[in-house]
Amino acid sequence: MSSMTDIVFLLLVFFLLTSPSITPEALDLILPKAKGKSSNVQNASVSISKDGLFFVNSKQVEENAIEQELLSLMENQEDPTIILRADNEVALQKAVTVMDIANRNKYKIILAVKP
Repeated sequence: MSSMTDIVFLLLVFFLLTSPSITPEALDLILPKAKGKSSNVQNASVSISKDGLFFVNSKQVEENAIEQELLSLMENQEDPTIILRADNEVALQKAVTVMDIANRNKYKIILAVKP
């Protein structure tokens, strides 16, 4: 009987430790691999600098004008794709703003990472 109690206790501890790591509402992001060959299918690139400045294809754009700039760039594109490059010190809200614009307009978005 004591060995059965040990097994139940171990299972309880296991489930208590692993349950917080399960996130039911995780974002489904397309992340590029850090190694290997990457395809050059981007139609536009959105960069966010450490200072919070937005750039669309190396042209500085105000935050409220990003959507109009992307709409004009992606007008006749068959499979519109955006590469999002954000500095590691940028607030998450700035990146989410660009992701929200891509989601509203049905653009694919790829988060750029360092190799």
